[in-house]
Amino acid sequence: MTIGSGTLLLLLLPFWGSARAHNGDLTVRPTCKPGFSEEDYTALVSQNIVEGQKLLKVKFSGCSGNNGIRYETNNLDFKVRTDGTIYAAHQMQIPSKQTMFMVTASDLEALERWETMVRLLVGEKSQHSGHKPQKGKKTASTDLAQQPSYTLLPWRQHQNSNGLKRQKRDWVIPPINVPENSRGPFPQQLVRIRSDKDSEIHIRYSITGVGADQPPMEVFSIDPVSGRMYVTRPMDREERASYHLRAHAVDMNGNKVENPIDLYIYVIDMNDNRPEFINQVYNGSVDEGSKPGTYVMTVTANDADDSTTANGMVRYRILTQTPQSPSQNMFTINSETGDIVTVAAGLDREKVQQYTVIVQATDMEGNLNYGLSNTATAIIMVTDVNDNPPEFTASTYSGEVPENRVEVVVANLTVMDRDQPHSPNWNAVYRIISGDPSGHFTIRTDPVTNEGMVTVVKAVDYEMNRAFMLTVMVSNQAPLASGIQMSFQSTAGVTISVMDINEAPYFPTNHKLIRLEEGVPMGTALTTFSAVDPDRFMQQAVRYSKLSDPANWLNINATNGQITTAAVLDRESVYIKNNVYEATFLAADNGIPPASGTGTLQIYLIDINDNAPELLPKEAQICEKPNLNVINITAADADIDPNVGPFVFELPSVPAAVRKNWTITRLNGDYAQLSLRIMYLEAGMYDVPVVVTDSGNPPLYNTSIIKVKVCPCDENGDCTTIGAVAAAGLGTGAIIAILICIIILLTMVLLFVVWMKRREKERHTKQLLIDPEDDVRDNILKYDEEGGGEEDQDYDLSQLQQPETMDHVLNKAPGVRRVDERPIGAEPQYPIRPVIPHPGDIGDFINEGLRAADNDPTAPPYDSLLVFDYEGSGSTAGSVSSLNSSSSGDQDYDYLNDWGPRFKKLADMYGGGEED
Repeated sequence: MTIGSGTLLLLLLPFWGSARAHNGDLTVRPTCKPGFSEEDYTALVSQNIVEGQKLLKVKFSGCSGNNGIRYETNNLDFKVRTDGTIYAAHQMQIPSKQTMFMVTASDLEALERWETMVRLLVGEKSQHSGHKPQKGKKTASTDLAQQPSYTLLPWRQHQNSNGLKRQKRDWVIPPINVPENSRGPFPQQLVRIRSDKDSEIHIRYSITGVGADQPPMEVFSIDPVSGRMYVTRPMDREERASYHLRAHAVDMNGNKVENPIDLYIYVIDMNDNRPEFINQVYNGSVDEGSKPGTYVMTVTANDADDSTTANGMVRYRILTQTPQSPSQNMFTINSETGDIVTVAAGLDREKVQQYTVIVQATDMEGNLNYGLSNTATAIIMVTDVNDNPPEFTASTYSGEVPENRVEVVVANLTVMDRDQPHSPNWNAVYRIISGDPSGHFTIRTDPVTNEGMVTVVKAVDYEMNRAFMLTVMVSNQAPLASGIQMSFQSTAGVTISVMDINEAPYFPTNHKLIRLEEGVPMGTALTTFSAVDPDRFMQQAVRYSKLSDPANWLNINATNGQITTAAVLDRESVYIKNNVYEATFLAADNGIPPASGTGTLQIYLIDINDNAPELLPKEAQICEKPNLNVINITAADADIDPNVGPFVFELPSVPAAVRKNWTITRLNGDYAQLSLRIMYLEAGMYDVPVVVTDSGNPPLYNTSIIKVKVCPCDENGDCTTIGAVAAAGLGTGAIIAILICIIILLTMVLLFVVWMKRREKERHTKQLLIDPEDDVRDNILKYDEEGGGEEDQDYDLSQLQQPETMDHVLNKAPGVRRVDERPIGAEPQYPIRPVIPHPGDIGDFINEGLRAADNDPTAPPYDSLLVFDYEGSGSTAGSVSSLNSSSSGDQDYDYLNDWGPRFKKLADMYGGGEED
């Protein structure tokens, strides 16, 4: 390549040898070395190629001639003739700037293979086809008949006759091919890079790119002086298939001498990977009875080697088949796609349900001598088809059924089916073909046993049919396979006998309806309600009885069923609903066991005018002076039309005051208005008689009393409160008396409340007094106040022993004190209790003590002297028993009996309780 004024030359040195054995190793023969003349061939072609166009010619030299040498390519777009000419297999367009493929020469006798690489470059037609190619490379030959040839020659500086140098245009460096898995030794030389300026100056060479100064680092290296490039370790095409490097030439000062050139290094694939199946076990299925050629499944194996070469071309074959029935070759496999298909007939699931096939995948296009292999297992399930019709195990079946019973299984029909159990091809479906025109029976399939259960769905009658002869057929849920005919054993006969049982009598016209007028007299014959016994072949008698008669109006003859009245039938009775009275009767035979049936008799009662009308309302009120306030009246009649309205409303002529004071105005056939005839009527309660007559035939009338309250009214026509009371019959004096009683009652309640408040206040001011109801001992034992201990209390405990000596505390200065502290300072002088008090003195003593306590401003809210705490031994307080009485000697407490009932308990304790 000419760059500037110099030329960088790439010398391709065939260190790998040009002849390879089939496994990629170098073969050296001392006398003869067969193989291609070049390791790779390059040709420049146009992008569009027509079918049959010759592209270039490869040359192969054999030791004994080229007889028996066969050429192949790994690209289906190109083919090689026996003389080595490569041509296009069809019209095509090269998609990229170049295309590469491998040409293989095979010696069928010596079983050896040789390979060379062919590279087609897309470009312009060369104008320098006469230049000699570089050693180690082969360009497109120019002697291909009638086809333009393109030659790529590495050019260098040429000197013409006048001494001037002519510069050729740039040329493309062919890729460098390096086989993978080389055994070394390393480093191994690949090429030598040389500039034609190295004779003039010292040049240093270097390479850059992935594999040199980029990860993976130092795969390739170059001698900076000689320009020899090396590979430093074995290559793996499956790890990386190609490398792109750039070669640089600089002088000793680092100045660029030549422009960088691109180097493409391709790792040549070796067959170092076995085919690997995607799955070790494949599962497939095929219907039984399938024709030859039926697709079953596909197995797939991948080879990591180059798929464009024989190293990665996988072929399949079947090694074994288990079981080998009915033939040892029931299946075949497409060697290229891995599709498994049937190749023989006779698949029968009932004989063989599963086949196990061992499949082998081999690369090198299936060559067992050179290729690597792997195996996988294909499990083929033979799926069931309905090729076996169900067959009855017997030709006839029998059973019996009681009459008038349903959902009874009469007979079980058993069948045999050799298809796969519990599948649509095995599940049985039963049909009744003949013998049951009324649809008394059906056949249901037991989902577990597949048996047919003949079941009664419509009750049978012994008196109608004593036996049934059925013809049944069985089939499957799924239709039979093509070409399979139904078996004559798919039909059978079923004989069913009907058993006679005692049937209950029945009323032919159940819910029998009769019509008659109400009020028929007792003992009247209404109808005959008889029953029929369906057992015609049994001599039995029927007896009748009454089952339900709510009003007890009817009787029935036990022998013939005649119905007579036991009371008068009343349509207005509570037992009548919608004018109908219902009674239920029982008919029983004397069979074994007895059977009975019921019947309902409905009696429609026709209304007669037997109820007089009643006036409504019964009470009303009206103003004492005539105005728009009137009383609307109507009537109610228990009868129905035409024995009800229109009604006639009248006032009786007696007494005469009725028609004098009142008047009736007719509104329509059902309503009228009652109002005052006079201008004023004194307030009060009045009984106004009204005669109401219906429209029956004959008509009935009734005199009804309406209580009318006449009262004073306000301007709106409403009765006032006082007027309403007055109208109720109370005079003015009675009303005043009631009001006075109410006032007195309220006054008494108020006085009682005031008295309770005062009593409550007195109880608070007399807390020192003991109620007679209180238990003195209980009050003494109430300990609900405790102090903080004698050591942190500012108490003069000596006062517990001598409470009468309190003079020393009177001299203390007043100040803020605790509520439970003994008061200091000036305090009221409490009275001293006499030794033997008089009954009258005790009351004065208590009152004086209360006044003194109430007037003591220093007294705490609680009597702190009532705090009794024992804090252990050594207490200065001593025992409570140390408190001495103010007098010595025994005292006579009999005088406590004279103090009244308040001191009765105390007198019992001290006065003479022990003597009693």
